[in-house]
Amino acid sequence: MFLLYPKIKVLMKGTTRRDFLKISGITAAASFVAINPVEAIPNVKSYKLNLGLASYSFRKFDQAQTIAMTKRAGLDYICFKSMHLPLDASVEDLKEGAKAVSDAGMNLYGGGVIYMKSKEEVDQAFEYAKNAGMSLIVGVPEHELINYTNEKIKEYDIKVAIHNHGPGDKKYPSPESVIEKIKDMDPRFGLCMDIGHTQRIGVDPLQVVKKYFSRLLDIHIKDVDKAKEDGKTVEIGRGVINIPKFLTLLVDMRYEGVVSFEYEKDAEDPLPGLCESVGYVHGCLDSIA
Repeated sequence: MFLLYPKIKVLMKGTTRRDFLKISGITAAASFVAINPVEAIPNVKSYKLNLGLASYSFRKFDQAQTIAMTKRAGLDYICFKSMHLPLDASVEDLKEGAKAVSDAGMNLYGGGVIYMKSKEEVDQAFEYAKNAGMSLIVGVPEHELINYTNEKIKEYDIKVAIHNHGPGDKKYPSPESVIEKIKDMDPRFGLCMDIGHTQRIGVDPLQVVKKYFSRLLDIHIKDVDKAKEDGKTVEIGRGVINIPKFLTLLVDMRYEGVVSFEYEKDAEDPLPGLCESVGYVHGCLDSIA
């Protein structure tokens, strides 16, 4: 490309205007190829993470406000907590809730966290997800209901991702405690890793991704101010979790689930902190080659 410029300089004296325009066109075409790597290098495929919201972030707001703020934050997916779409809602209301999300240009991909303390509650969760068109339940089934939940997964073809809640959670404190219970179950039975709770229990979220990737169905992304039991949620990028490395690993491993922001800070006014967190994550993703 750069060898064309000296040639233009030499020919300027003896060229007509038409000749000069031809040479300039060649130069422009060569420049375009050089600065457009997707065109210049064959078989380059674009890849991006699916970014969404765990609607507990907007627990003080109603469904319409939650949808509007999620869209304003620039997120494409949403997982409704029951305050935004009640578990006992009618089939009609569930479909209307899903339509409201779709009309806003987003995907209602899941529901939860849903606690399942009886077979009836497991049944309710699957009917809820089916009627709302959800592909995933972020759930917390009792240990004795694991096998029953597994059978429902096969029956409904709806995934279940168990959410770990960190120190103080007697059922599923860590990602490993989830995997121990479901490792021999249907592959659609997996983990929703909350990276904040994971960090607070002293486990590196990056190691969880590497070790349990095949069972990683959903992620709640956040940051915490310290890797201790009393660590609190802060805006992403202000805490102790290495978010750039975490995102790079997800991209390298071609994670196909949703990365949902769960911003628990500032319950009365969460949008500014959420948008700061979303912006930080986009900045990290843009820097990944």
